[in-house]
Amino acid sequence: MDTDDLIASQIAYYRARAAEYDNWLEDRDESDISAEFLERWEADDVAARAWLAADPPRGHVLEIAAGSGSWTGELLRTADRVTAVDAAPEMLALLSRKHDGVETITADVFAWEPAQRYDDIFFGFWLTHVPAARWEGFWDLVGRALVPGGRVFFVDNAHPDFANASGPGDWPEAVGERRSETAGPETRRRTLRDGSQWTMVKRFWRPGELTAELARLGWLASAAHTSFAFIYGTARRLVAEPAEIP
Repeated sequence: MDTDDLIASQIAYYRARAAEYDNWLEDRDESDISAEFLERWEADDVAARAWLAADPPRGHVLEIAAGSGSWTGELLRTADRVTAVDAAPEMLALLSRKHDGVETITADVFAWEPAQRYDDIFFGFWLTHVPAARWEGFWDLVGRALVPGGRVFFVDNAHPDFANASGPGDWPEAVGERRSETAGPETRRRTLRDGSQWTMVKRFWRPGELTAELARLGWLASAAHTSFAFIYGTARRLVAEPAEIP
């Protein structure tokens, strides 16, 4: 599957999954998630949100791949304004039902050009969905969308090697999935409730590898783990700022 087809499959998966996306707690028995795993995962979720709240995004915040709005509420606590972009209109409909006053943009971020710059940018569980072939282009886009001196915030799944070594083991990289299996070097195959199977990008990062890779692209980043489930951090652009958006 070439990169364009892979991205199209990833978008189609999230459009198809929207109807069941927020119901994973009801489906956890079908996901073989142990009570210990769930308890530790939920504690790490609390820790990641506390990290974000301690020094949060402010001003006009852009949320990339906002999905159903699982993290949008955290941004609304301190932002003056939030704009959410996602390729799945079904996901953005869920977000709009949860949160008032959020501007939504339906767009494939790999083909989207921002019409303005934003004070800060946040993406939750998105970095691992960026394929290697689109990695540099994505960070170029982030640079064009960010005001000089603005920050990028991210939260994502920890690398399974770290999660299995530090947690209860048998790490399901997407909590609530009925089945998720390796399909290729940077892809996973997931199964929805209706039995349909979808291939998507899943490139896991370790903190040191991620900060080194972002430094290569001209970003000063910091990254760390929660106890086992998540990687999180921030980045600022170091290289010369791109030209102003007309």
